[in-house]
Amino acid sequence: MSELASPPRDPKSEHGFFGQPFALANLFSVELWERFSFYGMQGILIYYLYYSAAEGGLGISEASAVSIVGAYGGTVYLSTILGAWIADRILGSERTLFYSAVLVMLGHIALAVIPGLPGVGVGLILIAVGSGGLKANATSLVGDLYAEGDERRDAGFSIYYMGINIGAFLGPLLTGWAQDNWGFHVGFALAAIGMALGLTQYTLGRKRLGDIGSAPANPLPGSVLWKYVAGAIAAVVVLVVLCVAGVITTDNLSDVVVALTVAAAVGYFAIILSSRQITSTERSRVVAFIPMFLASAAFWSLFQQQFTVVAIYSDKFLDRNLFGWDFPASWVQSINPVFIIVFAGVFAAMWTKLGPRQPSSPLKFAAGTTIMGLAFLMFLPFSDGQTNGTPLLALVFILLLFTFAELFLSPVGLSLSTKLAPKAFHTQMVALFFLSVALGSSMAGTLAKYYDTDDQAPYFLWIGLGSIAVGVVMVLLSPWISRMMRGVH
Repeated sequence: MSELASPPRDPKSEHGFFGQPFALANLFSVELWERFSFYGMQGILIYYLYYSAAEGGLGISEASAVSIVGAYGGTVYLSTILGAWIADRILGSERTLFYSAVLVMLGHIALAVIPGLPGVGVGLILIAVGSGGLKANATSLVGDLYAEGDERRDAGFSIYYMGINIGAFLGPLLTGWAQDNWGFHVGFALAAIGMALGLTQYTLGRKRLGDIGSAPANPLPGSVLWKYVAGAIAAVVVLVVLCVAGVITTDNLSDVVVALTVAAAVGYFAIILSSRQITSTERSRVVAFIPMFLASAAFWSLFQQQFTVVAIYSDKFLDRNLFGWDFPASWVQSINPVFIIVFAGVFAAMWTKLGPRQPSSPLKFAAGTTIMGLAFLMFLPFSDGQTNGTPLLALVFILLLFTFAELFLSPVGLSLSTKLAPKAFHTQMVALFFLSVALGSSMAGTLAKYYDTDDQAPYFLWIGLGSIAVGVVMVLLSPWISRMMRGVH
């Protein structure tokens, strides 16, 4: 009878989810709920940190608050290294994703039930490590759903990206509403519930992936695993000692994450480029990724200021009055996801229709960083410091520019990292893309410390011009990058 049994269905051959493999629906859903919890929590985090105790917050300084938020955002993406390494060397992408989702849920529970800074510390560490593992491996699994040369890949990533933003839209709305009515800890509890829902649906649909991501690509010999465990414990001890000694503080936390991320990125590129396991074509493609890594970091250092500078701006300078009611400042975080939901499908259809005639990846990166710079320049007419005086429509338009910039760069970067990845470093190449996000996210906290609410114009001017300059450089480098990509468009 076994000879007559039908062979297992190949997930790559399916077209049941908007023309994509049906397993994409499961990854779409788990990432939706992870982003619901992530953005829901982050939408109220900065206010929890700098609001006074009378308002339910911890009452720390704004400079420390933006440093913590930037460091946390950077650590989330820095943790993709750990998640990718565990996937490639020990567990495989699929199991690493599952256990990472459990950590995220536990982190949100810690924020909800443990009061004060201890809850912030425990919760953010668990969420950062879990989110890093989940993001790197979910993205890698999405890439694995497509055979080499499958023209559906970019469209599939855009659909997946839309799922991310449905969660990002709903999260701040619900947690902000809960915080406004019942306090910050209820908002954090809602984030925990969202992640629990995501974990449940993923567990029910795991079989859709078949054998994809079930085994590590480059297994680590069991005899040397203890060395890595000992190294990880030693690193944690060193960090604890530095914190106790006052070397690492809340004020310089984002700077520390910037330095760690730069060191990790340089080390990762060196390891991959010097490996004997990659071919000359693969090495050339990795070199081509370096300028796009830097452009991505520049983009994210502006984009992630939605959670630092833009969050403070929304609280202090935005007119949030709607028909006599002031909506929560955290709701501003849902504006960008609304535009992503509207336009992600448009961009996916556009890239699909253009096919081989679409702009190259370097030119898409150039467009993203240039538009991001223009968005910051759009703050200049409203930088007079008038309390709650900026019209809501003005910020809506600025965040629309954020959206267009994001759609030119972020889903394309996710897809590109899988296309340029050497076979032996598949998931870890995705982690490199997220390292650029880590660098940008932590830089968003470091840069935000220079934001002066009493003199805003210089900050918006120079940050905006700097991003436009990066876009110009990418245009100039585009022919060389395209040659080094060796046939990848």
